[in-house]
Amino acid sequence: MSEEQRSATYPSSAGYARVNGLNLYYEIHGTGQPLVLLHGGLHTIDLSFGGILPALATTRQVVAVELQGHGRTGDIDRDPTLPYLADDVVGLLDHLGIGRADFFGFSLGGLTALQLTLTRPARVNRLVLASTHYRPDGFHQEILDPQAQPGSPRMPTESDFQEMYEAYTKVAPDPGRFEAFAEKLQPTVHAFEGWPDRALAGMEAPVLLLVGDTDFVRLEHAVEMHELIPGSRLGVLPGTTHSNLPRRADLVVPMVRAFLTPSADAPATDPRAVDAPPADGIPSAG
Repeated sequence: MSEEQRSATYPSSAGYARVNGLNLYYEIHGTGQPLVLLHGGLHTIDLSFGGILPALATTRQVVAVELQGHGRTGDIDRDPTLPYLADDVVGLLDHLGIGRADFFGFSLGGLTALQLTLTRPARVNRLVLASTHYRPDGFHQEILDPQAQPGSPRMPTESDFQEMYEAYTKVAPDPGRFEAFAEKLQPTVHAFEGWPDRALAGMEAPVLLLVGDTDFVRLEHAVEMHELIPGSRLGVLPGTTHSNLPRRADLVVPMVRAFLTPSADAPATDPRAVDAPPADGIPSAG
């Protein structure tokens, strides 16, 4: 790790934003154009992005968030639905005075970023969706029904679950709520209704789709998303499971950096740009 990356490992600022009844935890690393990182389900910032955040923060102002009930952000008396989670992120941007940003969402964070992009497109410059589906059938069958294929290499391992548990209990305001919150979070993914094809076909933000070859998301589904989203790019990471995708710094960092660097003739965007109203006619994911 370079000295520049080592310094970016420690946030230049961190704190809590009072947003929609939450004390939403966030960290800011580095300087430059804002890049918002949204972690996976039952993850913390470090568990999802610890392997790539330092490299990304050498050229960007990375804003990393811990969503409702995750990490240092306590839970509240409401369901952690995608519309709520996306609204919380918008509220954080408002709190920080950021009008527009690039987004990198992994798994649950990808669903949240996609929800935000479809309903608040004026807040999004470029979008990286890692291990993200847009319909329930985008997952392999055994992810929603583990008995469908016992021993599938796509399934999270005991080690994966132990890492999630330890990361949660290390920083959560109520460390004893891991199992209860995991159960509360299940409907967000398992009762996910998705978005219509026309919603993805109408997206204007440049999109990079990343998926592992042994991911929760079916490769055919990732290709379908790629074909629906105008001008999108698709990267399939070899030898990569769902949990390991954001840890593949050797592959992820170069692809994300190249994607987030606009061409010389692209118009510059002001991260303080005034927000536009939510997009009309785009249904929220269930």
